[in-house]
Amino acid sequence: MRIAHLVTVAVLFATPNWASAQSKPGDASGYPVRPVRIIVPIAPGGPADVAARLVAKKLSQSLGQNFYIENEAGGSGNIGIGNAARAAADGYTMLFVGSNFIVNPSLFSKISFDPLKDFAPVTLVALSPNILVVNPSIPARDVKELIGLIKANPGKYNYASSGIGTTPHLSGEMFKLSQGLDLVHVPFKGSSPAVQSALAGHTPIAFAALTPAVPFVKDGTLRALAVTTPQRSPALPDVPTLAEAGLTGQEADTTLSTLVPAGTPRVIIDILYREIKKAVAQPDVTANLAALGFDPVVNTPDEFAARLRIDIPKWAKVIHDAHIAVE
Repeated sequence: MRIAHLVTVAVLFATPNWASAQSKPGDASGYPVRPVRIIVPIAPGGPADVAARLVAKKLSQSLGQNFYIENEAGGSGNIGIGNAARAAADGYTMLFVGSNFIVNPSLFSKISFDPLKDFAPVTLVALSPNILVVNPSIPARDVKELIGLIKANPGKYNYASSGIGTTPHLSGEMFKLSQGLDLVHVPFKGSSPAVQSALAGHTPIAFAALTPAVPFVKDGTLRALAVTTPQRSPALPDVPTLAEAGLTGQEADTTLSTLVPAGTPRVIIDILYREIKKAVAQPDVTANLAALGFDPVVNTPDEFAARLRIDIPKWAKVIHDAHIAVE
């Protein structure tokens, strides 16, 4: 009987049911015991995809299981995010996502997920500043002069952004709303073409992601007036923040973050946070993130949750007040 009992126990521990038992609160049971899927809700090649692959490789090495990327593009990220929300809360599905996670619930009239109820935050992995740049033909030398110029010429000037609903676009709209400016928005498909348009003078003002603007600011073909983060960027240390330029409460950035379905055991969330923190601290990951224009953050799950509770309603108000919608 004792031999039979041991055989039964061995069979039970060899079945998938043992893995599913991990989902009990507080029970990691050697997590992970099988491959972990990381949903990236965009096509391969974008910053979120590249960063996710950097982190996945390090997690695979440190935790001894394959962390693999599954690109689920479509619907401005809503398809992949929605699929992640409906996945089992057992630690074997993660979401690696950009700022669309924060913005989309207010930007779209119909959406299949609730960012606060359907997900448990793991960490804000990294962020990238947005930047306000102008063509040198614009006589304004700082933000206050730009505001005065636009107010003196209502409807004359336009600004480029990386697309409707992106954080550079929302930065521009928050800027307009706060100052009561008549400034026309011209969306592009990405920050690089927005910067190129400002460079050519077609849209002489641009709110864009930092990285594509840096070389033109350094060579003087674009003038940087401010970055939109609370601190100056190491890439352009002489460029003030919007707060330093006199506009408070206008912080904005582009984020990369990791979440899991709501109900995932906290012990598994803590394991993932700990290992992502170790991964991002490695020099090769930090260097690759910098090449993408991102600075490491890796805050705690609780700190990330607190930030989401601030950022989601903040952008919801901008989207509502600026009458922005995407169907």
